[in-house]
Amino acid sequence: MTIDPETSRQIDELSLSSDPLLVLDVDDVILEFIRPFPEYLRTRGFELKLESFGLNGNVTDLASGDRVSNETVAQLVDAFFEVQHDWQALAEDASETIARLSKASQVVLLTAMPHRYRQTRRTLLDQLEMHYPLLTTERAKGPAIQRLRGEHQRPVAFVDDMYYNLVSVRDTVEDAHLFHLMADNSVRTLMPPIPEGVTAVEHWKEAGEKIARSLQI
Repeated sequence: MTIDPETSRQIDELSLSSDPLLVLDVDDVILEFIRPFPEYLRTRGFELKLESFGLNGNVTDLASGDRVSNETVAQLVDAFFEVQHDWQALAEDASETIARLSKASQVVLLTAMPHRYRQTRRTLLDQLEMHYPLLTTERAKGPAIQRLRGEHQRPVAFVDDMYYNLVSVRDTVEDAHLFHLMADNSVRTLMPPIPEGVTAVEHWKEAGEKIARSLQI
């Protein structure tokens, strides 16, 4: 796995520290996604029917009832990102919990989305008073977090709702503390078993306590 060159450039702009590093995904971790996205789809004439974990294969055309292609799903997600400020809100207890953790750690937001939407997301997060550094990546997250850690062998914790991102970090930063958190737990029953080395948390209050212990802050 190699780091996304644009992500690398964004990291080079940051002032890194020797403080414990807390890296947070955005969609369905800090910002709600799985709740507002179906409502957005209906305004476009589509419906999300989650019969398996993931968006592909689960979006149908309301008029015909046909499942749409993966390409169409990708286009709908991109269109959603363009208007995310109209739909996405903070996950419950995220703001307060992260603020407490940030007093003794360096918090960085790492979102898997096209780089062209970085400023749109930055604007939304600033409106929600989430002024932490924001990185976008179009590749695996592991190499990005390895680069973020820097030369200091400081403790690292990473929170994401997607297993493959957590596994990427586990395989790249072997001593990272990994947490699986979802702003909406209703889809957990559709997910595969939790990968080895990952701690599942149900909400931000639980996450905050476990992250603090793992980083010793």
